[in-house]
Amino acid sequence: MKTHSKKGMQHIQTPQRRKLCVKAQSGFSLLEVFIALSIGLVIFAGVMSVFVGMRTTTNETSSYGELQENGRFAISVLSDDLLRQDFWGDYTGTIDLASVNPVPDAPAGECTGDGINNGTFPLSAGRFRTLWGETVTSATILSGCRDDAKIDSDVLQLKRVVSSPLALNPGDIAPVGNFYLISNINNGTIFAAGAVPVVQNSQVWEYQHHIYYVREETQGSNTVPVLMQGRLANTLAFSPIIDGIEMIRFEYGIDTETDPTIAGYGIVNAYVAAADMTEALWDNATSRILSVKIYVLARGIQPDVKYENNNTYQLGDFEYIPNDNYRRLLFSSTVTLYNAGIDTWN
Repeated sequence: MKTHSKKGMQHIQTPQRRKLCVKAQSGFSLLEVFIALSIGLVIFAGVMSVFVGMRTTTNETSSYGELQENGRFAISVLSDDLLRQDFWGDYTGTIDLASVNPVPDAPAGECTGDGINNGTFPLSAGRFRTLWGETVTSATILSGCRDDAKIDSDVLQLKRVVSSPLALNPGDIAPVGNFYLISNINNGTIFAAGAVPVVQNSQVWEYQHHIYYVREETQGSNTVPVLMQGRLANTLAFSPIIDGIEMIRFEYGIDTETDPTIAGYGIVNAYVAAADMTEALWDNATSRILSVKIYVLARGIQPDVKYENNNTYQLGDFEYIPNDNYRRLLFSSTVTLYNAGIDTWN
């Protein structure tokens, strides 16, 4: 009888054992690999779809956030200026050359609107217009002062003084760089920097002449609409204040009743677009401008090729359909003109 050592027994492999070893060392089949790849691709596509969707949503949210910020800022700037339009400090009458004589010469860069008395300072002829506007039909506006205005938008021009008086007395030296009004309740005078004129029982205020309009600027390969502001300092100079403002439009609330004893006095009878305002309406000759409706159309800075804008935007009586790839938001507000000279508001 043959015997085997333990050492020899360790090297004997039965067919069954060899089969088990071969099976343990085998890999994935080609079919299994393709199935795994297919599942992986489906998962990857899902993840990419979610990522792209989140990125698109983020871009849209960021774009609309920028539109809201620009539009609200534009409404705020225009509203604040209109609220204080025709404010002349202590003086309570209608400002004209007779009440604030003398006045300085027109500043450098002077811009004048329609009418014979619609510059920075009052003239002897015609009624001085402290509020005026027009709808742009040509790039050249304000008697040739500007030649880059956006057609179909509006121009707004207004004059007033800053709300807070300055700590200046007659004989003091007013700082260089501005014009000033010194007045009491009956009269006053407008002056440039230098010695403050003598006006009894008076205060000094900084004089302002503001103009707003929209122009388009080239930024790289893109054209961006910009809200411009003309501001009086030692000269009348213009600068961009808000990007992405494509259009501003105004409607003026008219009260045709000027007799405070008659019913209807102090009530807006109609809102009139700038293009329909007449000389008499601007001069407040037989009526008064009591309020102004503001429309601001904000546009995205960059186009979105995945977005097509065929919306209709109603800016008062003006309908605008862009048909392009820019996102937009329309803002509106109504401002009451508290310096319109109304004794009783209804």
